[in-house]
Amino acid sequence: MSSQLIELLVLFAIAAFVLYRLKGVLGTRTGYEEPPEYLRRGPKGEGGKPDLRPVENPADQMDMEADAPDELRETLAEIRSVEPDFTLNGFLEGARGAYEMILMAYEEGDRATLRSLLAPDVYAAFEGVISDREAKGLSVEARFIGVRASELVSATFDKTDGVADLTVSFVGEIITAVRDAENRIVEGDPNEIRRQTDVWTFSRRMGAPDPNWLLTATGG
Repeated sequence: MSSQLIELLVLFAIAAFVLYRLKGVLGTRTGYEEPPEYLRRGPKGEGGKPDLRPVENPADQMDMEADAPDELRETLAEIRSVEPDFTLNGFLEGARGAYEMILMAYEEGDRATLRSLLAPDVYAAFEGVISDREAKGLSVEARFIGVRASELVSATFDKTDGVADLTVSFVGEIITAVRDAENRIVEGDPNEIRRQTDVWTFSRRMGAPDPNWLLTATGG
């Protein structure tokens, strides 16, 4: 076997290994919303937290903001005056990632994840339900299907302390089934997709070194 042929075989093996590793890392996307082509990073930031920081290319945000009320556009402009790289599209992409992580952490009783993503009072409310569920011997099977829609519904910015509050409406779909200690289903259906609407507010001090937003209010 010639040295040239051996080199070609080695290069082919390396290329196949790289493609295999890329497939393992990137995986496949599920859900209803395709990622915008301009996105340059995934939904998770430091410490595995959802990255709600802006994407690098702000051009497409203007299309999303064009039909927004004047007051909303003015608030977003004020936010950008403190953090020029902020984009609405980038924020909403991160918010969708946070929405999935928080819902699944709540269903699975993952306190560590919830503590890192929720404001203290919101965490206390979530943790109370989890503890009550555990005390009753209940367990939850859950699978997140996807986000049908997400939209920024309101935004405020306090120039005094630099804190922005952005409220997002999500329409999500999830499968849940609650079982008792005898493994009997007492709520939900493991074969039924349930659609729900949530209105959540995320808050952050703009310009701060920590890029992560916290869920500070729920409703809807």
